[in-house]
Amino acid sequence: MQIDPPNTPTPFERIGGELGTRALVDRFYDLMDLDPEAGELRALHPSTLDGSRDKLFWFLCGWLGGPQHYADRFGHPMLRARHLPFAIGIKERDQWLACMQQAMNETEVEPALAQRLAESFFGTADWMRNKGV
Repeated sequence: MQIDPPNTPTPFERIGGELGTRALVDRFYDLMDLDPEAGELRALHPSTLDGSRDKLFWFLCGWLGGPQHYADRFGHPMLRARHLPFAIGIKERDQWLACMQQAMNETEVEPALAQRLAESFFGTADWMRNKGV
């Protein structure tokens, strides 16, 4: 495991703080909402995405090393438990990852950071799966 040297900017800082994180989240949900290839993923969400946008923004701020907005509002994220009511398979996982990868590309997340985040996102998204396909 690679340990960052002291005084290394956090991923949150490298992504542009709250403004960069919000831009990433908003582009992610725009892509998910507009791309027919993400249809199964979109179907898991409410018709209005405002609440989903806020929750992912709050979560990612803390996950990336910034303010703990999500935990301050809801406590521990308990991601798997919170996602168990939704049928998440390989297709939904891959659609989520594709939208996030494109959002990182379009919001110009630096390539080395985007690669590191993509690996972490994959592990988390794969852990969320609760159906075989």
